[in-house]
Amino acid sequence: MEIPLKAERHALFGSVSPSVKTKPTEKEHMQDLQNTHKDFLFDVNLVGVANVKRPVQIKSTSSPVNQTTVATFSMGAQLNRYAKGTNMSRFLTALEEFNGQNQTLSLASLKNLARSLADRLNQDMIHIHVAFPWFYSREAPTSLQSAHNHSEIEISLNYSKTLGFKTELTLACLVTTLCPCSKEISEYSAHNQRGEVKMSVELCEDFDEDKIDWKNELLVAAESNASARIHPILKRPDEKVVTEQAFENPRFVEDLVRLVAADLYEYDWVTAFKVTCQNQESIHLHDAVAKITYKK
Repeated sequence: MEIPLKAERHALFGSVSPSVKTKPTEKEHMQDLQNTHKDFLFDVNLVGVANVKRPVQIKSTSSPVNQTTVATFSMGAQLNRYAKGTNMSRFLTALEEFNGQNQTLSLASLKNLARSLADRLNQDMIHIHVAFPWFYSREAPTSLQSAHNHSEIEISLNYSKTLGFKTELTLACLVTTLCPCSKEISEYSAHNQRGEVKMSVELCEDFDEDKIDWKNELLVAAESNASARIHPILKRPDEKVVTEQAFENPRFVEDLVRLVAADLYEYDWVTAFKVTCQNQESIHLHDAVAKITYKK
């Protein structure tokens, strides 16, 4: 088989020679359509970029204390009706500078990023949302074999030059729940399942992330109220401990959201919260779900 040269192959599949270019190539001579100012009918609540993935450094009071993970960013700003568009590249430029400075991803560093975006875009309102998996070591109860578990973290930050910051923190983790009804009516056992607990909290104004590792605090609120924790490695003696612990602590989804809510209510750094539990039922085709929303 004789294959034509690469240029000939490209031509075969539709490539053509470049045409004569007539439009300017220097930025200062290019028309800036996004910077057009007329009455464009409506304010835009949010315009920006989404699904931007970057490696980030995070800190934790659990091992590993310092870790690298992959975060997904969404960033946006408000736009008034007299501006045609925003400058999308400035979001990415600010984020690249943020990453290039090797800053730890924290509430403080995200607030600095928000201030930088507000200045670059000359906008009063900035929104940043970032999501990433947070890893932590988990020991089996008897064998003490250790491996990594992870929870899903989200940080949602709204910034106004006039009103300041509003921050919502979210953690979602997996737990074991054992059905109280099944335990009550069955001669031999009780069905259990894997449940996802998702907590979103709003912070008090004087919250100090250097004193409180909110990731660990939310994880404790979820896991300590479940029937049992999820473990990456379990040997037979460990499995005995975990299954017996679940049997001793049966939980409906309604029970779990109420117990988690009680812990969050006691956290003085939390001003409002949402708790959801969703179980992948082991003997039903449906999931079971419960939710509490509360503002102190």
